[in-house]
Amino acid sequence: MPLTTVTSDPEALTITVIGEYPVPVERLFGAYLDPRQLEKFWGPEQWPATFTRHDAAPGGRSEYFMTGPEGERSAGYWTWLAVDAPVSFEVEDGFAHEDGSNNTELPAMRMVFTFEPLAGGSRFTSVTHFGSLEALQTVVDMGMEEGLRSAMSQMDAVLADLESFAAGRAVGAQLVSDTQVRVSRVIRGTVEQVWRAHHDADLMKRWLLGPDGWTMPVCEIAENVGDTYRYEWAPTVGGPADGAPPFGFTGELLESAPPYREVTTETMIGMEGPGTVNALTLTPVEGGTLLSLVITYPTMELRDMILGTGMTDGMETSYARLEQELVGA
Repeated sequence: MPLTTVTSDPEALTITVIGEYPVPVERLFGAYLDPRQLEKFWGPEQWPATFTRHDAAPGGRSEYFMTGPEGERSAGYWTWLAVDAPVSFEVEDGFAHEDGSNNTELPAMRMVFTFEPLAGGSRFTSVTHFGSLEALQTVVDMGMEEGLRSAMSQMDAVLADLESFAAGRAVGAQLVSDTQVRVSRVIRGTVEQVWRAHHDADLMKRWLLGPDGWTMPVCEIAENVGDTYRYEWAPTVGGPADGAPPFGFTGELLESAPPYREVTTETMIGMEGPGTVNALTLTPVEGGTLLSLVITYPTMELRDMILGTGMTDGMETSYARLEQELVGA
């Protein structure tokens, strides 16, 4: 079932989009909560979107940019106002500068998304509210209606692709900018369970071990913004990593919004130079919790070097252990 309508109403100061799709409401709603899926249809076909932040919870923020055919970029943001899964959500949608800050010279809009079941599928409706006729005309002149038609035409392919986003799929890593990578995995467990697994030292020592043959003798957790943490690993005597040098990481807790988001710095103990900034986001999705970790490196070269070490393989081993812990619980 294709996109149904895109209409503007100058009297009501709205643009309304209606689409019907042959999937359950939960599947359609979930496509908006998962940045891996959303960026495949939020931008027009010639202007694909990349989400560098996506906190799909009240008070959260999403940041994205769209890249044009000649490499030009247009940035935007969402401020999440309300979420009632899988019925509706509401955001403020606005334009942003290259650094992600709000561009107040262009209009911001309030967007209300609703989802309702149909026989054999679901209906999606979004109503964008503008503060003035001038604001509405500005985005119409910028091609918003045509852009929405183009963007939503990609929804069918996203909804049909169940395998790429399913629970049980191994850790995936996606380059989102010259210095950023997004690591994603659906963990079978609730948001609250996965959050606790990242903040309970005894539990972390059982799952955050990477490849077999390692222990985690030091797990000092940062509880409040401004606190520092320290994690250290050592090889198991007689194990497959016996003889390897111990190592560890330390850093500071920069932001915390339990149980959905936290941001930390990370530096390898004993290594000089700038470290990384790690933004962890947990989102409830069908099958469990989508864990998204956006890592910002000081340089592209360091990003590529770390990815080349097999980082995601070790993370997958750890997350598989985490799932076993949650299933056992």
